Amino acid sequence: MSWYVYLIECRGGSIYTGIAVDVAARYAAHAAGKGARYTRSRPPQRLLAVLAMADKSSALREEHRIKQLSPAQKRALAAAAPAPAAIPAPSTRSSAAD
Repeated sequence: MSWYVYLIECRGGSIYTGIAVDVAARYAAHAAGKGARYTRSRPPQRLLAVLAMADKSSALREEHRIKQLSPAQKRALAAAAPAPAAIPAPSTRSSAAD
Protein backbone atom coordinates (compact mmCIF):
# COMPACT_ATOMS: atom_id res chain seq x y z
CA MET A 1 0.00 0.00 0.00
CA SER A 2 1.39 3.41 -0.96
CA TRP A 3 1.46 6.27 1.49
CA TYR A 4 1.59 9.90 0.49
CA VAL A 5 2.99 13.07 2.01
CA TYR A 6 0.93 16.10 1.02
CA LEU A 7 1.28 19.85 1.38
CA ILE A 8 -1.77 22.11 1.60
CA GLU A 9 -1.78 25.88 1.34
CA CYS A 10 -4.14 27.20 4.01
CA ARG A 11 -5.98 30.48 4.44
CA GLY A 12 -3.45 33.12 5.38
CA GLY A 13 -0.74 31.51 3.25
CA SER A 14 0.51 28.95 5.77
CA ILE A 15 1.42 25.45 4.63
CA TYR A 16 0.14 22.28 6.31
CA THR A 17 2.00 19.00 5.82
CA GLY A 18 0.47 15.59 6.48
CA ILE A 19 0.43 11.95 5.42
CA ALA A 20 -2.38 9.73 4.14
CA VAL A 21 -3.17 6.64 2.13
CA ASP A 22 -6.14 8.39 0.48
CA VAL A 23 -5.15 12.00 -0.15
CA ALA A 24 -8.51 12.89 -1.74
CA ALA A 25 -10.46 11.73 1.33
CA ARG A 26 -8.02 13.40 3.70
CA TYR A 27 -8.18 16.70 1.81
CA ALA A 28 -11.99 16.50 1.84
CA ALA A 29 -11.88 15.97 5.61
CA HIS A 30 -9.65 19.02 6.03
CA ALA A 31 -11.94 21.09 3.78
CA ALA A 32 -15.00 19.97 5.79
CA GLY A 33 -13.38 20.99 9.07
CA LYS A 34 -13.01 17.36 10.15
CA GLY A 35 -9.27 17.08 9.58
CA ALA A 36 -6.46 18.28 11.80
CA ARG A 37 -7.03 21.00 14.38
CA TYR A 38 -4.66 23.24 12.41
CA THR A 39 -6.82 23.15 9.28
CA ARG A 40 -10.02 23.67 11.24
CA SER A 41 -8.87 27.17 12.11
CA ARG A 42 -7.03 27.70 8.80
CA PRO A 43 -9.15 26.13 6.05
CA PRO A 44 -7.28 24.68 3.08
CA GLN A 45 -7.13 26.75 -0.09
CA ARG A 46 -5.40 24.29 -2.41
CA LEU A 47 -3.32 21.16 -2.55
CA LEU A 48 0.28 22.16 -3.30
CA ALA A 49 2.09 18.83 -3.63
CA VAL A 50 1.70 15.08 -3.24
CA LEU A 51 4.75 12.86 -2.77
CA ALA A 52 4.44 9.07 -3.02
CA MET A 53 6.26 7.04 -0.37
CA ALA A 54 6.90 3.31 -0.17
CA ASP A 55 5.40 2.81 3.28
CA LYS A 56 4.07 4.59 6.36
CA SER A 57 7.48 4.77 8.01
CA SER A 58 8.99 6.51 4.98
CA ALA A 59 6.03 8.90 4.84
CA LEU A 60 6.41 9.80 8.52
CA ARG A 61 10.14 10.46 8.09
CA GLU A 62 9.54 12.63 5.01
CA GLU A 63 6.73 14.52 6.77
CA HIS A 64 9.06 15.29 9.67
CA ARG A 65 11.84 16.40 7.30
CA ILE A 66 9.46 18.72 5.42
CA LYS A 67 8.09 20.22 8.63
CA GLN A 68 11.64 21.35 9.49
CA LEU A 69 11.83 23.42 6.27
CA SER A 70 11.10 27.12 6.04
CA PRO A 71 7.91 28.20 4.24
CA ALA A 72 10.02 29.28 1.23
CA GLN A 73 11.69 25.86 1.10
CA LYS A 74 8.30 24.13 1.32
CA ARG A 75 7.03 26.22 -1.60
CA ALA A 76 10.15 25.33 -3.62
CA LEU A 77 9.55 21.65 -2.88
CA ALA A 78 5.92 22.00 -3.95
CA ALA A 79 6.96 23.71 -7.19
CA ALA A 80 9.32 20.81 -7.95
CA ALA A 81 6.67 18.16 -7.13
CA PRO A 82 3.26 19.75 -7.79
CA ALA A 83 0.01 18.05 -6.89
CA PRO A 84 -1.39 15.92 -9.71
CA ALA A 85 -4.55 17.03 -11.49
CA ALA A 86 -6.27 13.94 -10.06
CA ILE A 87 -5.57 13.26 -6.40
CA PRO A 88 -4.19 9.73 -5.92
CA ALA A 89 -6.72 7.23 -4.65
CA PRO A 90 -5.65 4.29 -2.51
CA SER A 91 -4.73 1.18 -4.40
CA THR A 92 -7.14 -1.67 -3.90
CA ARG A 93 -6.02 -5.25 -3.86
CA SER A 94 -8.40 -8.12 -4.41
CA SER A 95 -6.32 -10.70 -2.60
CA ALA A 96 -8.09 -12.18 0.43
CA ALA A 97 -4.71 -13.17 1.89
CA ASP A 98 -3.92 -9.60 3.03
